[in-house]
Amino acid sequence: MGPRLKVTLVSTAELEQKKQYENVGSQAAAGRAAPQPLAAVWMLAWREWVRFFRQRNRVIGALGQPIIFWLLFGTGMHAAFRGGDQDFMTYYLPGTMALILLFTAIFATISIIEDRREGFLQNVLVAPVPRWTVAAGKIFGGGAIAWVQALVFLALAVVVGSVPLGGSLIGVMAMLAISALSLTALGVFFAWPMESTQGFHAIMNLVLMPLWLLSGAFFPIPRPDVGSPIGQWGMHWIMRVNPMSYTIAGLRRMMGVEAVSAELWLPGLFESWIVTTGFLVVTFAAAWWIVLRPAKGDLR
Repeated sequence: MGPRLKVTLVSTAELEQKKQYENVGSQAAAGRAAPQPLAAVWMLAWREWVRFFRQRNRVIGALGQPIIFWLLFGTGMHAAFRGGDQDFMTYYLPGTMALILLFTAIFATISIIEDRREGFLQNVLVAPVPRWTVAAGKIFGGGAIAWVQALVFLALAVVVGSVPLGGSLIGVMAMLAISALSLTALGVFFAWPMESTQGFHAIMNLVLMPLWLLSGAFFPIPRPDVGSPIGQWGMHWIMRVNPMSYTIAGLRRMMGVEAVSAELWLPGLFESWIVTTGFLVVTFAAAWWIVLRPAKGDLR
């Protein structure tokens, strides 16, 4: 009994020592393998790019539909539009770029609902990374896609001569980038608590499309006077408090396609930059806040 008892004690000590070594090794390996937040943001953003170009219908729809609208409305509204010495096709250029950003932001953020339904979002939420990385990855990935598509249209406008080639194009590109991130962040804010794509489309028709229509993208912002009806005053102030109105106005001024008229209201360039940047801060903070809140069906 003595030798057997001694062998058992030695085996137990060796087993405990082996466990300690395994725990230390597993902790070190976990420390090395723990994903960094910026790496998670990059991978989620890159996934949006890969997913976008694998779905060719999204590429065609997000870029083709606004161009068709630009050609149809520009041709059909040519005789009815009165905006100084320019035609409607020239006036509608900044609005078309904003529509490209809006459509791409909608298509990019609607994937949140699909990811939750397919289980991918649950896997990301239980990963050892902060929840805000999901919002950042979606915003930067979808915003970059929207920005590149708007730049493609801008390049076409420069080639055909609708937009002059000059140093102001750098400002146009910067404002398009800020607006792309803002609209994508706004899409994340609305898509995160949604349980169905039908509900997101309803929000899109109720909020996002009027946000674009009432921004001066499709028709100028009227300047009411003392004798104007109350409806015109209401429309003026709704469009005036719309943050996208300042983005459209900034693009118009930098592209040189503003309709100069005493009857129309158009904010200044500095004011447009301030409001557009502030809109990005507000929408990014809203998307950050909504993602930190657990939605129905999320794993915690």
